[in-house]
Amino acid sequence: MSLTIAVPKGALFDDAIARLAAAEIAVPDDAGRRLTVGARAKDGETVELLFLRPSDVPAYVEFGAADCGIVGKDVLWETDRHVAELADLSFGACRLVVAARRIDRYHEGAALPTFLRVATKYVRSAETFFSERDLPVEIIPLHGSVELAPLVGLADLIVDLTQTGNTLREHDLVIVDEIDRSTARFVVNPIRFRAKYAELCGLLERLGVEATATA
Repeated sequence: MSLTIAVPKGALFDDAIARLAAAEIAVPDDAGRRLTVGARAKDGETVELLFLRPSDVPAYVEFGAADCGIVGKDVLWETDRHVAELADLSFGACRLVVAARRIDRYHEGAALPTFLRVATKYVRSAETFFSERDLPVEIIPLHGSVELAPLVGLADLIVDLTQTGNTLREHDLVIVDEIDRSTARFVVNPIRFRAKYAELCGLLERLGVEATATA
């Protein structure tokens, strides 16, 4: 029985492809601009790889266009899609943080503004974080270069992912708080998991991880 695997383009792509290759799936060396590629597992089964925007992976898995997928935990925080998260693949580690200008000294305990504005791509995560702390904020959704927002007065704080902290330092921003940590996760469509239980469990085993939850 064949498997269809959703693979995220972008930051997780190289590590995801390397893990699939290590799982004895004959991934092509160069997929070019193709969005789907056929591969073959060691057992001779056919595997189809779908190369998707990270935010689209949960939708493809939920609606059964893919049996399973690899996606960052940060994407799962922000989605309404219903997929089963089976395992932590332990690559692509990064942190979701609250950051601000160094000169504002919020990281040193300086009082936050009464009318607090927060710029972020991670709207749901930010809303939950500040709501749990009973801090009223205005969330400003942005889709790129959120580091610019506090520098030009658009926002007091940002909520963003950081891996090394280099981008924050380049803009003289500092971490005020850490919200959560993200790594790549293996997700499945629950119905497909029951229908293709042996194949998906075999793939997990070859990926070198154990399921930490059930579909």
